[in-house]
This record gives sequence, structure tokens and C-alpha cells, in this order.
Amino acid sequence: MNGLPHAHKGRGAASNPEGRFESIRHHAEDDGWQSLLLDEDAPRPRTEVTDERAKSVITRNDSPDIAFDQALNPYRGCEHGCIYCFARPSHSYLNLSPGLDFETKIRAKGNLAEVLRAELAKPGYVPKPINIGSNTDPYQPIEKQWRLTRAALEVLAECRHPCTIVTKNALVERDLDILAPMARDKLVQVFVSVNSLDNHLAAKLEPRASAPHRRIKAIRALADAGVPVGVLVAPIIPALNDKDMEAVLERAAEAGARSAGYTTLRLPWELKTLFREWLALHAPQRAEHVMSLVQQMNGGRDYDSDFRTRMHGQGVFADLLRKRFEVACRRHGFARARESRLDTSHFVPPRKPSPQGELF
Repeated sequence: MNGLPHAHKGRGAASNPEGRFESIRHHAEDDGWQSLLLDEDAPRPRTEVTDERAKSVITRNDSPDIAFDQALNPYRGCEHGCIYCFARPSHSYLNLSPGLDFETKIRAKGNLAEVLRAELAKPGYVPKPINIGSNTDPYQPIEKQWRLTRAALEVLAECRHPCTIVTKNALVERDLDILAPMARDKLVQVFVSVNSLDNHLAAKLEPRASAPHRRIKAIRALADAGVPVGVLVAPIIPALNDKDMEAVLERAAEAGARSAGYTTLRLPWELKTLFREWLALHAPQRAEHVMSLVQQMNGGRDYDSDFRTRMHGQGVFADLLRKRFEVACRRHGFARARESRLDTSHFVPPRKPSPQGELF
């Protein structure tokens, strides 16, 4: 027995540590029973979705290293279960764990469309592109039933309001009937995240996201429908998936992507412990090397929150990644993801609902 928790099939996190705001701490003790045998019959963690009544849905951003000013996230928590997700620590604000709770206890903003409509109708509202999916994926599996992302797009399309979308799920193809008309008026751009072409690795890193080859097909479907689409090689994890950077960019370019961006691994708060645990379970032989390179890119620490370097790292290895990315982008004619331009001039505020209805 090595003291490590066991992996859960279809889940990214192996444990459920307390969030940093919880006052109660749990400590596991080995009582001598063969826990691995007992765990064989234990039920797998199931996804629980709670309907959350949101008071507002548009958030504002003032971070200088983020390309958008406004964002919208239909869900809190994400069923994709990506072990590297920088949003995991946000579940601590709900008094839930950034581990398994983050991917199994999801909050869905069931009144999203209603609140979004009210916010867009406020006097003095100034339209700026809204990013959908800045924190958690808007097309995670539960979107099939809840359809909150589609409801948001319907409101934005009606108001002719521009937006960008970030996802790693091919479910985005479902909404081409909305996205294609928006694209004709320069109202939308989609970014598909692909950080490796290795299905075996992706199944462990991103257990419930679409497989890499399926995401490439989604890029092609979007491009064929006339929707501007870019690829995000994110996050790049040194000594784990960085070798695939050029291949991902090549495949995405062949599929029709016209812009590209990348970020390196970020490990804020509880994510440091969760990622180290994942490495010990799934890549024990290279765990020490991976973390050594991560620390080299973060000034000797697991994570450096400095706005100037947190997205791409610093040091020799970070510089090498940047140069490789720039060379590959020139080869395939990619524009930078930040350089997208959407049109805000078509915006029409939504009409407030009236008990008298409308004549026209």
C-alpha cells in the first residue's frame, strides 16, 4: 500500500480534499482492512446538479493578461473533470471540495437567460464581447439536458450582441444553427481547446471531455459552417504534453482553424496538491521531472500569480515554448487569438417583458 487514493474511472481527481475555507478537517486512518478490495464494490461518484438562482450572470474582468472584459459562465463546477483546471479552487467558495466535488457537484444557473436579458436591457449598458466559458466549460456533458449555453446564445443572437466561446467539447456543433448566422454579422468566434493528440493521455487528464480527434472534427465543422474558429493549446504541461504542440497546431490548421493561442499549466491554491496526486497515480516515473520544470517556469514555486508571467511562464523552458509556438504559427498562417475583432455596432437592447404583450 503506497498511501495514495485510487483513481475513479471517468473522473479526474482521485480525492476530495477540504476547500481552503472549510473549518472541519477529515483525516483518513488505515484500520487494517484491505481497503482496495472494499473499494471495488463502492459506487462510482455520480454527478449531482443543483439549480442555482443567479442574481447576475455577467462578470467583469480587470486582469491585464486576459483578452476580454466581460464573461458569462452557465455552470459552476465542470463534469469534464480536467485535473489541471485552474477553476477548481473556486468550488471552495461554495464550501465544496476542489477535488471530486468540483466535477460531481455542479451548480447550474437555471434562470440564466432571464437574468442575462435583464442585464442587457439596463439603461446605459455598453456592449462589449462576452466570453462564454472563461471559468468552466459551457458545453460540458450536462449541457445536453440543461441547454443553458444555448439559451444564452439565443438571447445574444436576438440582441445581436457579440461573444466568444471557449470549449473542449464537440457538443458546440449542436448550436451551429445559431452560431452560423451570428458569424455572418461578425458576432461570434469559437476557440476549441486541444492540448494533445494522445487519446490515452487525454482520457486521464480530461476524462469527460471530447476526445482530441473529435475536437479536431468540431473545428472542421465550425469552419465549414463559416464560424471563425481558433485553437487553444492549453494548458501545456512540460514533459507531459508539450511534445504535441506542433502536431496540434498542424491538425487544427488543416481542419480550418485560423487563429491560435496557448497557456502553460497554472496551479493555484488547492490545485497544487490535486495535480501532484494525479502525477503520482498516472505518471509516477516522470512526476519529479514535470514538477521541476513547472517550478522553473514559476520562479522556483509551484505557482506564481504575477499577471506578467502566469499565463506563459518564465525562464528557459518557457522561452523555448514561446519560440516553438511562434514558429508553428508562422508556418500555418495563424493569427493570435487576442487579435479577433467582433462587431458591437449591431447591438439592440432586449425589450422588457410587458403584461400587455406586443402589437408588432
